[in-house]
Amino acid sequence: MLYEKIKQANVQAMKDKDSVARSIYSVLLNKIMLENIKKREKGAEVDDADISNILQKTIKELGEEKENYSKQGNSEQVKLIEKQIEIASIYLPKMMSGEEIAQEINALADKSIPAVMKHFKQNFNGKCDMRLVQEVLKGLQ
Repeated sequence: MLYEKIKQANVQAMKDKDSVARSIYSVLLNKIMLENIKKREKGAEVDDADISNILQKTIKELGEEKENYSKQGNSEQVKLIEKQIEIASIYLPKMMSGEEIAQEINALADKSIPAVMKHFKQNFNGKCDMRLVQEVLKGLQ
């Protein structure tokens, strides 16, 4: 499970005294724990798809933070954030390409927007960008 891999990497970062890696792992582990608490209230557990979503959101937030620092001209912070994004990206699964998404949509009987989005959310959660799914679907119609 991704959670165990991230925990092990966090321990290794502590041993290596890598403060940049340690900080991103701490953020990820905290977000995963919070998500786990929410899921347990509903009687479920966090799975790899949930962790992939957390990773994607965190990388997006880091990208926005990086933009803000680059606007301010703080190149040192930009480099640190780039390294954090690189570390977090290691744990993302291979994302589906536009062509793979189009093939999957073409194989569906019902190509309505709600049906397609539901199909991808159930079967490919964390493995595809839902915005890309929507764009590909609009391009096919």
